[in-house]
Amino acid sequence: MTALRVAGRPVATYVEHPDLDIRLAPRPYLHPIRTLSGVTVTDALCHDHPWHMGASVTMADVDGLNFWGGRTYVRDEGYVWLDDHGRIVQADSSPVTDGFTALLHWQDASGAVILREQRTVTAREAPHGWRLSFAYALSTVTESAVILGSPATHGRPGQAGYGGFFWRATEGPATAFGALSDSPHASADPWLAVTVADRYTLAFQGLADGDRWFARTEEYVGVCAALAFTDPLPIKPAHPLTRTIHVLVADGALSRPQIEEALA
Repeated sequence: MTALRVAGRPVATYVEHPDLDIRLAPRPYLHPIRTLSGVTVTDALCHDHPWHMGASVTMADVDGLNFWGGRTYVRDEGYVWLDDHGRIVQADSSPVTDGFTALLHWQDASGAVILREQRTVTAREAPHGWRLSFAYALSTVTESAVILGSPATHGRPGQAGYGGFFWRATEGPATAFGALSDSPHASADPWLAVTVADRYTLAFQGLADGDRWFARTEEYVGVCAALAFTDPLPIKPAHPLTRTIHVLVADGALSRPQIEEALA
């Protein structure tokens, strides 16, 4: 495990090699993540969705493989259990200023590599709290494109295009709002914030291209910077898919002006 610190305080633990059932799509993840005052703002291995793991990169469909965990959404059938799960294995890592960089392999159940990922994670002070920066680049390993999909691209209604950088927050009454809207789900707002039980606020930014926000505040509290929200997304050889997500982690309930100040 690797610890991230801000101003000398531990704010996040990075779990590199979780020993989990393949049906949970094992992958490195950040948990617990805390505010500067010590409030925990992530959940993992949850009672309702045990494949939700703090903050991680995870996809429901990578060339037909389930790297999200749990059941797979099948067109005209719904969610069913399939032997289609993959795992993300960290192959190497090294420290950088305020964090670390790592090489990961997205593998099928037999160990064959489907994608390579380079990620860099840092934690730094910011107005009202601290900022997590999570950059990742997904590359093919063959001369063929790899197609990313979601339950929405397989026909599930209800704007269920989740998959990408996903953050499972703790339970509690929550409110989500965006830079431009009080209903940010499915939006491409420059940022999305969620306040949970007035104890903490998370503000996310970093959408690119056709990405959309996937936000839940009722069944559970979670935010995803979704990559294939409406349409399949190809990763072409020699053209890595790159994203950098920033998350402001703050104590208390922040207002829009406070968030805009911190993200500026």
